[in-house]
Amino acid sequence: MAEGEFTIKLTQDQALVLSDWLDRVIGTAEFGDLVGEDRAVWSPLHVIAGRLETSLVEVFMPDYSGRLAAARERLLQTLGELGRPVDESER
Repeated sequence: MAEGEFTIKLTQDQALVLSDWLDRVIGTAEFGDLVGEDRAVWSPLHVIAGRLETSLVEVFMPDYSGRLAAARERLLQTLGELGRPVDESER
């Protein structure tokens, strides 16, 4: 690894789900508003999205949607309660 570079390791499921999400949200007004708060973040986001796009062969497979759904399900099973909306009545 060259000096000043940073490596992030993802599982295949994580990479597939993140790639799909980035593809869906980049270019939306909501995402643009969020990222517009710090334009510098576009640089790493484009690198990550580009790397994922060129590395994942699954996106070109005819059963992509099934593979994506299965990857999402496996990831959700590992999260437990992390990221679930908080029920205000339980506070």
